[in-house]
Amino acid sequence: MRVVVSTYGARGSVEPMVGLAARLRALGAEVRVCAPPDEEFAELLAGVGVPLVPTGQPVRPMVSSVTPGSAVGLAQRAAELMAAQFETVAAAAEGCDALVAGGPLPVTTGARSVAEKLGMRYVHVSHTPVVLPSPYRRPPGRRGQPLPADVTDNEALWDLDAEIANAMFGELLNTRRASAGLPPVDNVRDYAFTDRPWLATDPTLDPRQPADLDVVQTGAWIRTDERPLPAELVAFLEDGEAPVYVGFGSMPMGSLKDVARVAVEASRARGRRVIVSRGWADVAPIDDKDDCFVVGEVNHQALFRRVAAVVHHGSAGTTTTAARAGAPQVVVPQGADQPYWAGRVADLGIGAAHDGPAPTFASLSAALGTALAAETRARATAVASTIRTDGATVAARLLLDEVG
Repeated sequence: MRVVVSTYGARGSVEPMVGLAARLRALGAEVRVCAPPDEEFAELLAGVGVPLVPTGQPVRPMVSSVTPGSAVGLAQRAAELMAAQFETVAAAAEGCDALVAGGPLPVTTGARSVAEKLGMRYVHVSHTPVVLPSPYRRPPGRRGQPLPADVTDNEALWDLDAEIANAMFGELLNTRRASAGLPPVDNVRDYAFTDRPWLATDPTLDPRQPADLDVVQTGAWIRTDERPLPAELVAFLEDGEAPVYVGFGSMPMGSLKDVARVAVEASRARGRRVIVSRGWADVAPIDDKDDCFVVGEVNHQALFRRVAAVVHHGSAGTTTTAARAGAPQVVVPQGADQPYWAGRVADLGIGAAHDGPAPTFASLSAALGTALAAETRARATAVASTIRTDGATVAARLLLDEVG
């Protein structure tokens, strides 16, 4: 069986697809992944023996140059992403049996169109629940298209969201479909999602609520990371009490420099050493004191088991990895689905959700006090045992069974 996987985005969009690809390959499928041509993504896929089909422009330079929430240049980026699906991904999918796609609508609508044209099984996957229509929450909103604050009917807002998606991407998609000999689509968002989307999230962290969509929740797609920690990092960990980890993944710089500084100061005030992750924002230490250690790309699965707490932005991947490791968390959400994961951490009692993206010393110190409390550690340890580790395997087997 041959499977092509398509995605576009930062690390949180690509890493789960690598996990799925690794399990598909282990189960005997031939798989290739269409993803941005950033070097780190090529290395991730090479590590699991899966070829990368470079698709679109590198993500990291774009993330660092686009103002968060801005719609400037969105139309051009959408056109480029969709073109890549109809061209690069379509060529990669020739002769395949299934296409699994995730990411923004220009990617998933294009990917489903490719699958339709080639007559293959198509699966839409989301790594967060907030983008899927639900009567229990508002849509997250689209760049440059804010939803009316005075409307509280969630179902009405989701209908409006579908209209906005059509206005943003409908003409672009249908022009491409016409060139491919395909009929027009009248609901771009729902076409991409299908009526049976897959949701690659953990049921403990993300309990499903009844909705119209027949959502298949597989568990998070986690790539097992067996890399040893660097010797210098191990020496730092063993040279005192467990430190606090501070990292914001592939978030752009923005105000993160100040957030990191406040996090380091608040950790020190509570008598804790600090590990700072550079991330895509290239966060640097605030001074040269020896109680602060800076890391780049590192095995979080191993590291988080050895820290006192994890201070992060609240991506699905980092939240899941920290929960699985039993590490208390302080989530400082910067946008997108991050407030949702922050809320789940607080609701589960495994950490604290900071109110807003720009903490002060006082507010972050209070959040750290919650995370470092003995009862929070005990709760995080208990929840860790409930986090599923087989999500990628479940998804891979389900796909093979459906297509094979």
